[in-house]
Amino acid sequence: MHMDWRVFVTTFGAIFLAEMGDKTQIAAMTMAAETKKPLTVFVGAALALACVSALGVAVGGALGHFLPLEWIKRAAAVGFIVIGVLMLLDKL
Repeated sequence: MHMDWRVFVTTFGAIFLAEMGDKTQIAAMTMAAETKKPLTVFVGAALALACVSALGVAVGGALGHFLPLEWIKRAAAVGFIVIGVLMLLDKL
């Protein structure tokens, strides 16, 4: 097993840009300001993001063995559309 640096850099860039300025970052900023314990908030937030990412990688890796990539992309697109509509309707 070897590190594919192209995949690493692409993944880092995509996740970094996707997470920039999202609700998670704002929540972490608010918690750090409220608690005055930025290191504790950082460790908690980093661990939570690592766990969620591990879950996503595990599910994606498993699905990749059984389903065509096209289906996975379509399901993800539908999921994003549903979340967007729910947000527009103030249901989320």
